[in-house]
Amino acid sequence: MVQIFSFRAFRPPTAEAQQIASVPYDVVSTEESRALLAENPQSFLQVIRSEATLPTDTDPAAPVVYETAAANLQKLIEDGLLMQDAEPGIYLYRVKQGGNLYTGFVANVSVDDYRDNNIKRHEHTRYEKEEDRTRHIDTTDMHTGLVVLLYRDPGEIFPYVSSLIAEGVPDGVVKSGAGDVHEVFRIADPEAIGTLQEMFAGVDALYIADGHHRAKSSVNVADKRTAEGRLTPESERFMAIILAENRVKIHGYSRLLRDIGDYTPETFLAGLSETFSVKPYGDIEDTVFCIPPLAESAVPVHVAHMYMDGVWYELSCPVDAAADRIASLDVSVLQKTVLEGMLGITDPRGDPRLQYLGGARPLCDLQNRVDSGEFAVAFSMQPVHVDDVLGIADEGGVMPPKSTWFEPKVLSGLVLHSLK
Repeated sequence: MVQIFSFRAFRPPTAEAQQIASVPYDVVSTEESRALLAENPQSFLQVIRSEATLPTDTDPAAPVVYETAAANLQKLIEDGLLMQDAEPGIYLYRVKQGGNLYTGFVANVSVDDYRDNNIKRHEHTRYEKEEDRTRHIDTTDMHTGLVVLLYRDPGEIFPYVSSLIAEGVPDGVVKSGAGDVHEVFRIADPEAIGTLQEMFAGVDALYIADGHHRAKSSVNVADKRTAEGRLTPESERFMAIILAENRVKIHGYSRLLRDIGDYTPETFLAGLSETFSVKPYGDIEDTVFCIPPLAESAVPVHVAHMYMDGVWYELSCPVDAAADRIASLDVSVLQKTVLEGMLGITDPRGDPRLQYLGGARPLCDLQNRVDSGEFAVAFSMQPVHVDDVLGIADEGGVMPPKSTWFEPKVLSGLVLHSLK
């Protein structure tokens, strides 16, 4: 079973939500954050990307960065741009994105459930990112970003969550530049909260879809405060948006290579042909996120699409029936045979020749980065099935880095959790 908890959130007043809300810290660079803050100084990026408010030569790991984040957060509170609810609640979060509607709820979960593996993960964390968020949470005394958790719905939870959304005006509404609409509805009825807690008492596990570093950093803070004798009940919990696993969307995660080593385009294609069937794809629709395979296959096959020298190619090969679930992923085959086997990229997390682009970006973004000469080759990947993500987590496995891009991507600054 897993535990969920209501809490007294800090939230912007309804009229200020549009100005305060921002994208999460890990989807924009410092330079991009600086530009966004120049357009909108109230953006929550001033807290989660506080280095963007400091001189350009500031070390992003310097103590002043975290002290500035805490000071900027405190000023938002003092100015009435973030206000704490008088009573605990849960916070329904709905995203309208194109023709899709995503509905989940924000609640607290226990660091003990993380330690006991009731909150399961499928990725390794990187120490430097873990250390950064640990310091950020501890210094600001606040969870400022949401961990995205999935649950297997026995059938009645999602309908109940959806039923809690009143027909009235939400407590917060934000419209993104892409036309997405994010809505927050506060639920403070103790009976409704109790019903939801009872439902989750029958859920065996939650699964991290996004926010592995935020989750682990929250556990680090609890450990640190325990050792220092300043643990509070709220610092034994962290904030998450919780969604049914069959109510999210997964995109592939693209790979970009700065060079192809000692290969020429011709010898690179020849090397690929030793493992894959390589076919020119022809024209594509470059405003979409994923290229459909050329044809249906009678047997399971791995499929990836490569862009090089102005041409899209389809790479395909049969799935090894004896391979385990991780080895059967398209990204695993690409990593083993191409990135590592042909190009010697053994550290897919740190090799500077390899970059990633989130799957919810149109294919023209990949083409432009190759056509500009910034990169030599781009690979567009097919989405991983959510059953594989959860199954690998159940088995204690670790997926290759950047295997999944989950939708919805939720905003920061609409719901915050105080550790006090």
